[in-house]
Amino acid sequence: MDPEILEQAAAARGAGVAQRGDRPRERRNAQDPTARAAARVSGVRMTLRAVDDTDESALHFTGYASVYERGYEMWDFYGPYTEIVSAGAGALSLARTDLDVPLVLQHQSLRRIARTTNGTLTLSEDETGLLVDAPTLAARDHDVAYIAPKIRAELIDEMSFMFRIERGQWSPDYTEYRIEQYDIHRGDVAIVGYGANPHTSGSVRTARTQTRRLDLGLVSEDERLLALR
Repeated sequence: MDPEILEQAAAARGAGVAQRGDRPRERRNAQDPTARAAARVSGVRMTLRAVDDTDESALHFTGYASVYERGYEMWDFYGPYTEIVSAGAGALSLARTDLDVPLVLQHQSLRRIARTTNGTLTLSEDETGLLVDAPTLAARDHDVAYIAPKIRAELIDEMSFMFRIERGQWSPDYTEYRIEQYDIHRGDVAIVGYGANPHTSGSVRTARTQTRRLDLGLVSEDERLLALR
């Protein structure tokens, strides 16, 4: 992030934002106004293993769709800034008894491979961030079959999540925006080509098979439903 551009953006933002609690305006991952609200990050790795080296009928996926308390670069109407998700920012949303969040491919709603409402997906927060656990992916599902070889080949290695910013605040110098509370109900967690937070991590494994954790990514969008990458 160019310090001069960052300083100019912060000065313009400080003059243009009414209150520090205002959400980022036109939030995106690059200077181009048409860019997505998903920040590109360095690649990370995943693994996929058979239950007993011969049976891959059930696959176990775990990952971090967001890592908390670590900054990543985003852009808004005024220019670049650093965004941070606070620890515990999703607690209220995740506590909903009717929580409805699918695990999808590239934020495409129809490409669902697990979902909280049918017990195939669990979301929780720990000291690292937003933990995604889908223990029984059906390997014969078209989308699971599609993504599995790409994960093995390390062609796909990041995650993100779609959510709504409920509360946040700019730093006094307007160079950093901290998300203090988000709502993920009817958003999603996604396996993506590019994510937003370069510090997230996760793993893919077959059910009942232990594997190592792997680094993934994160995503968000503007003040409506967001995709952090």
